Parts: sequence; C-alpha cells; structure tokens
Amino acid sequence: MMHGFIPPERYLPYLTWTDIQAMPDRENVVIIQPVGAIEQHGPHLPIGVDSAIGLAVLGKALEKLDQTMPAYALPNLYYGKSNEHWHFPGTITLSAQTVLAVLKEVAESLYRSGFRKLVLMNSHGGQPQVLEIVARDLHQQYADFMVFPLFVWCVPHIADTLLSPQELELGIHAGDAETSLLLSILPESVKMERAIVNYPSNLPKDSLLSMEGKLPFAWVTRDLSQSGIIGDPTSATKEKGDRLLDSLSDGWVQVIQDIYRFQQPQSWR
Repeated sequence: MMHGFIPPERYLPYLTWTDIQAMPDRENVVIIQPVGAIEQHGPHLPIGVDSAIGLAVLGKALEKLDQTMPAYALPNLYYGKSNEHWHFPGTITLSAQTVLAVLKEVAESLYRSGFRKLVLMNSHGGQPQVLEIVARDLHQQYADFMVFPLFVWCVPHIADTLLSPQELELGIHAGDAETSLLLSILPESVKMERAIVNYPSNLPKDSLLSMEGKLPFAWVTRDLSQSGIIGDPTSATKEKGDRLLDSLSDGWVQVIQDIYRFQQPQSWR
C-alpha cells in the first residue's frame, strides 16, 4: 500500500479534492512533508535508512496523535542532497538547487489548496540548511505561510540514556542509533555480521573545530571512513531501537500539537 508506515487515515493522497475543499479550518491543518535520502549506510544497512527512520517515526507519532487534531502526511521525498556519500555505490543525490526547487513547488501547491502550516520533516543530516533556506524563502514570499524546517532527531528523545558518550559525539552515520532503529522497524534489511566499528581517527585535537558542531569544517564521508560507517553499530539492539522509536515519536506528537496551535508572530500589526 502507498501509505507504508503512515496510518491510512492520515495520508493526504488518499483524500479526494472535495475532501480537501471541505476541510474546516484548513489554515491550521498540519501538513507534513517527510524528506529523506537514498545513500550508503555502510556494509550492514540498506541505502534507504534515513527515509525509513523518518517515515517510521512520523507514522508512530500520527498513530499516537489525538484523532481530533488535523494532521496529514505527504508521500516521502526519497531523494535528497547526499553528495557527501557519492563515492559509495548506491548513493543517489540531487543538487541543493533541485531539492530547493522541488520543495518550493510542492509547498506552493499546498498553499494554493488553502493550507498554511507545512512541516518539512528532514531525516538526513546532510541537508537541514537546504530546508531552512526553503522555509525562509517561502515565508518571505507568502507572509501567512508558516513553514517549519525540522530534523527528525531534534525533538526530545532518550538517546543520551542508551548510547555511550563516544557514540553520542561521533556516531553520526550508520552507528548504534540508526542500526538499532533499523533492527526495530526493518530487521530483515540489517546484516549485523557485516557491522564494524569505524570512528574517525584524524579529527583535529584541542581545537574549536569539529565535524558537526558550532564551528564545523567541510567533509565528505570518505575523508572520515573507508567503510561508510561513522560510529559503532556493533552495540545496536532491537530493544534500543524500540525505545528510541517510542521516544522520538512522543517528541513528534508534542511538536505537531505545538504547530497546530502556533500563530506567526507579527510585530507590524
């Protein structure tokens, strides 16, 4: 079925145009556009990891959400800006300009349909800045359009109670967290016998610079890892994945509720 992890009653493509036209209070209906990626995740995980995680978290959140709160998911955008991984076979990448154009035109279509609250739910760490540019440009063009460029991992969750300090700092790709989640949601796609530990060995020491901190340096994956893994997937378990999925989806329930109630600040009124 088209909806996959998403509850069918929350999947916008299953509605007719007259269903949408008849929606009450359309300007406060929360529309969620999942944005993922198809890119390498080491020898043990499938190339669809980011998309799978985003859709599983969103689906679980929409199952938990109060049925009276109007929120709908769009089909996932499976391709993203993944050029940091393009040295590894299987990675499919769009340019930043293409992602910008696709998301802008999708958003404008929703705006014409009367929707005014759009979540860009990103599950790939290589493109949050692209979604932030889209959101700002859309709101600048349409003052009553509220657009939220959000990363799936930025809601409250319990990873800090499940992962080691080293993994929390450095396990940014195909490590414990992502592998545990895949063991929970798509266990048949995980090849744990191929999992290896691969932390970057030549990061700058005693420096303010880091891979993804406040003062980052540019990198591509092969600078940091020959396997494509950045982290330790060998410690992953399904039980960790179940707990991560539950906590992330709880966080997303709260975010969707907040967005439904949100009104754009306007000091010029």
